[in-house]
Formats: sequence, structure tokens, C-alpha cells
Amino acid sequence: MRYEWAGSLARLGHLLDVQPKLDSVVIFEKNLEKSFSEFLSVDLCRGKRTVEEKLYYLRRFLEWLRAEGFIEVDNETVRSYLKSLDASKTATYINTLKFLRVFFKQFLRRPEIVQSFQFPRQSFKPRTVYSREQLLAFYGVIDSDIGRALFLTYASTGLRKNEVLTLKRGEVDAENRMVMPSCHSGRTKQSYVSFYNAEAERLLDQLEPKTEKLFPISDKQFRRIWNEAKAGTGLNITAQRLREWFCDEMSRLGVADRYIDAFCGRTPKSVLAKHYSDYSPEKLKAIYEKANLKILT
Repeated sequence: MRYEWAGSLARLGHLLDVQPKLDSVVIFEKNLEKSFSEFLSVDLCRGKRTVEEKLYYLRRFLEWLRAEGFIEVDNETVRSYLKSLDASKTATYINTLKFLRVFFKQFLRRPEIVQSFQFPRQSFKPRTVYSREQLLAFYGVIDSDIGRALFLTYASTGLRKNEVLTLKRGEVDAENRMVMPSCHSGRTKQSYVSFYNAEAERLLDQLEPKTEKLFPISDKQFRRIWNEAKAGTGLNITAQRLREWFCDEMSRLGVADRYIDAFCGRTPKSVLAKHYSDYSPEKLKAIYEKANLKILT
């Protein structure tokens, strides 16, 4: 059922003069973003980036509803919205459906509106990890000390992009070459401790100025450095691909999967990994040093 878009809106569930069908919900926008944001961060314990991502998909959904003249939403409305998405962009479809399921099933407690929609089956595609020669080619065209230091830190720690970019000097134990990221505010992603190698250490010691933030660089500057290296080599090496290289190389060097997961901040999967393994910083440092991970030589 269609209604003229109501502009100023009340809290979801306050239906005013509009009586919805039993299998639909009327959406009013007033304080919606704030309510949904608080639900994600408090009730679901999601981190800041996850909250921002879900709010982005909420805004896109509301924009579509306005353009189409919908205010009452049911299963058929959601189906029409999903059909409007670019079919070639599977990731966009999946992320949109993830948002819709959280929004209707958990936030609005109306699971019947989205319960018929399934995620597309994705076939396993064996991943090819970049070789050391490709990493060296990419590293060779980075034209700044901070860019090279970032590259070696990603490749030698296995940390996520923002875990490195937000590192503070207080989270770095230079004597032990140990890093302890603390950027995650939610409970879906986590980090423990990891280490950087001697190659990264040499560049980190040279970084200027000595600010509270280990890498005094904006996201825009980071993208410029990386995009120029991509253009110069034709290689799509990202922080995530360096994380993959780290995992593959540490495995090749004989490090057990559960310790690689610990360096990368992943939740232990097996009973042995969860309950019968020592993850003390001293034990992890000994394992890391024994592997003798190297990128440049």
C-alpha cells in the first residue's frame, strides 16, 4: 500500500492516523537514526564502524521508500527494494540484506517481513596470495617513509587496516616490538597482541613527528599513497591482502593456525585453541621470533 511521504515522522510503531495491514509496518523517521544507532551499539554491542555502515544502508532504504512513495512496508515492499539493486553487485545485495534482517527482525521485531529472503549461495573460490616478489614490486614504488612503514607494519603484524591506522604510541611496546590495538568498541571484532619484525622496526624508529598517533596520517593520505602504488604496479595490494599474505607466510614458516589467529585477533575455533593453549604475550613473542618472518629479504 502506498502513501504520500510524511516528512516529519514519529518513533517507529507510533502509527498516528495510519493503520497498517497486520503483515506490514509503518515507518516514521523522527529519531529513527538515533534509535537504531543506540540499538546497534547498546543492545547488539556493535562497534562504531558497523553502526555507521548499518546507518548508511538505512538512509539508502529510506531514500528509496520516499522516491517510490511508500510509507507502509511489507514483504512485497522489501522484495521490490531488493529487485531494484544492481544484480551484478553481490556484495551490495548481501550487505543490504544483512541490514534489512537486523532492522526488521531484531530492531522492529517483525521477522515475518524479511524471513523469506535468503543470502545468495557463494561458491568457494580458492584465493591466490600475492608472492614476495609482487610485494617487493609494490613496496618499491611507495615514495614516502610513512607509506613504507605502514606497508611493513601490515605485512609483519597481520593486523586489520584500522587497527594499524589508529595505533597510539602507548599501544606499542617498542622493546618487544609488540602492538596492542584497542580500536574496537563493539564485540564482533577483537584484537589481542601482535608483533612487527626488524624490517618494520627500522622505519618506525625514523617516523617524524613523534605524535601520540603512531601514524600521523589521514585516510585520504593513506588512499593516495596506496592508489599511486597500485597505479605504478598494476597490483591491487591492500591492507587485507597483506593480512592474507601474513597468514599464509606464517603458516609456511610452521606457525600453528591457532597462534596465527591470535596474532590476527580472530576467535579460537577448536577446543584445543580455546581452552588448552597458552596465549600469553611471552609465548606469542617466542613463537613470532622463531618464525623469523621477513618481507624484504
